[in-house]
Amino acid sequence: MAYETDTIKGKLFEDKTFSFPVRIYYEDTDAGGIVYYANYLKFAERARTEYLRHLGIDQQTMLKEQGIGFVVRELHINYKSPAKLDDALNITCKVTELKGVSAKMEQKLYRGDTVLAEIEITLVFLSLATMRPTKIPEEITNLMK
Repeated sequence: MAYETDTIKGKLFEDKTFSFPVRIYYEDTDAGGIVYYANYLKFAERARTEYLRHLGIDQQTMLKEQGIGFVVRELHINYKSPAKLDDALNITCKVTELKGVSAKMEQKLYRGDTVLAEIEITLVFLSLATMRPTKIPEEITNLMK
């Protein structure tokens, strides 16, 4: 499932927290130069995708060849402070719970040491053929532990 990529690299720390950098562009903001609230979810999605890629999990191959993949089941976000045009952010991802068909993650969006938003998300592993939850393959859970 591993593959090489030219994308921006994130970092995985000893405590299993992955950090991914994002720059805020004009297109990410509203008329006042403040990041539009829904874009925080896009940044978090990018960080989760790069986290899986960093682990060697190729989501596109899983979807096309095996018909399986992660989908969002539940998400809670707490906005603490706004991100602004040209900010350099770091988005962290950390798996907090792995069950048979689901994974819970904690994500935080930082500007320097300031937490701008906190996200708790539950992902479910889904079979596209049946549109039902299916057990996360052991090779993936081993990488995410």
